Amino acid sequence: MAAALSLSPGLAIGGPVAEIAMAGRPDGSKVWFDPYGVLIAPGQTVRWTNHDKANSHTATAYAPENDDHPRRIPEGAKPFNSDYLLPGESFEVTLEIPGVYDYFCIPHEMSGMVGRIIVAKPGETDFKDYPRGDLDDMVINGFPSIADILARGSVQVKE
Repeated sequence: MAAALSLSPGLAIGGPVAEIAMAGRPDGSKVWFDPYGVLIAPGQTVRWTNHDKANSHTATAYAPENDDHPRRIPEGAKPFNSDYLLPGESFEVTLEIPGVYDYFCIPHEMSGMVGRIIVAKPGETDFKDYPRGDLDDMVINGFPSIADILARGSVQVKE
């Protein structure tokens, strides 16, 4: 745990599991992951829980194995897909390989429901962003910057 906390002064995750909420407005007009940017240590677990009473959601890695999406996870990393989570349901995955993991919600990707996880060893900061042309601009604009995640540890939604 000390290693995870030394990754960034703004790292908000204090335990072995990083919690990400799947959320939305009661009328369904907006949906999001919160936080939508997270910094974790290799071997740390991420848990998504659907707190949105109006929608089901997924946490799905950008990878060709997931409906032929572009690969936006590190080489060698296993793609993940939660399948549809009803309100109150959770899904978790442990990420071992350092790098940038971009993910989305299958039914809400084009609504900008995307997120980014950076898996980093202490002091590791040399991460490259993925090409802009592989996804629609609306989707690309939904990701927090790598620099913000590294500086803050987690990037929350401003609703």
